Amino acid sequence: MKPISKAAAVTIAAAAAVASSVLLASAANAQPWRGQVPTVFVQTDNTAGNTIVAYTRTASGGLQQVGSYPTGGNGGATNGSVVDHLSSEGSLAYDRRAGLLYAVNAGSNTITVFRVRGDRLIRSQVISSGGQFPVSITFHGNQVFVLNAWGGASVAGFFRIAGYLVPVPSWTRDLDLGTSPSTVFTGTPGQIGFTPGGSQLVVTTKNAANTVDVFADGPFGPSAQPTVTSLPGAIPFGFTFDAYGHLALVETGAGAVATFAIAPDGALTQLGSAATGQAATCWITAAPEGTLYASNAGSGTESILATTPDGAITQLGTTPTDAGTTDAVVSSDGHYLYVQAGGPGKVDAYRIGPGGSLTETGSVTVPGAVGGEGIAAS
Repeated sequence: MKPISKAAAVTIAAAAAVASSVLLASAANAQPWRGQVPTVFVQTDNTAGNTIVAYTRTASGGLQQVGSYPTGGNGGATNGSVVDHLSSEGSLAYDRRAGLLYAVNAGSNTITVFRVRGDRLIRSQVISSGGQFPVSITFHGNQVFVLNAWGGASVAGFFRIAGYLVPVPSWTRDLDLGTSPSTVFTGTPGQIGFTPGGSQLVVTTKNAANTVDVFADGPFGPSAQPTVTSLPGAIPFGFTFDAYGHLALVETGAGAVATFAIAPDGALTQLGSAATGQAATCWITAAPEGTLYASNAGSGTESILATTPDGAITQLGTTPTDAGTTDAVVSSDGHYLYVQAGGPGKVDAYRIGPGGSLTETGSVTVPGAVGGEGIAAS
């Protein structure tokens, strides 16, 4: 086993000491909420005050607003962006097991932690993101990592104890991408996420470096350096994992979705690729039964794709959405797809049918969410 570093040991010990007092003071609040209420949480990313708007599902499969919760921070906008101000995927993350919702406040360089109570949110913490302009956040077990897009870009790590995040400075990894507030939106990193087993941490750099960086991760944090796979001109953006554990990566520069195997050492081997035939393909999500849905901001469409055990990928069709299609999420029961449309600031709802087909069931305008990104479903 890799020995724990002295810095990490001291930090985690201090975190445990602080959190233990929190746990004793608020043990009841630290327990995850067990009530099951199908809810969709949408982040406005409003620069005048970031907000999470909560929606429940109607009998017909549409959405009905039930609450609005300020994050205590401000949204942000990358240089030149129009419908996708964060230019990223995964800016809102729901930890079902812990009963927590994590949101990034790009304009304030902070993270907000909410406790999820059915269709209600209780804001419990606002903490520094450990860098500039956080755009994507992910978790596995008690570890939480955020991707900061400016200041050269960085990954910052946190340890979750009793429902609170404690920063672990020794887990910070500088990406040295040279990014700053003047960097155009295609040149900032796109997403951070764990592999299904949690042993690797994946980062896409978009046009900043055209790479996929994979850090080995364990109980004591990420490896000092990532394994870097270069994809010249691909503009690797959003990603997810298919039903077989393959990395399904959007290559915006190629207008395609490609599948990869990730080796234990972090190296990527391409298995398949499918062109969407659409403009500005950037985001992707997966349904529990395996269908993939890629969002095409320039075309106002959602591409439907399927993979096979050997990694081959095929496009099954496209479905129109409102303008500026961005981030999307599948409901926990796998029956519905919710798609953000950054142009009008809407969320479009679709029922998932045989073969992953989509039938629209309604659309809502999210207050103050034009250009906003970040969506999660309980």
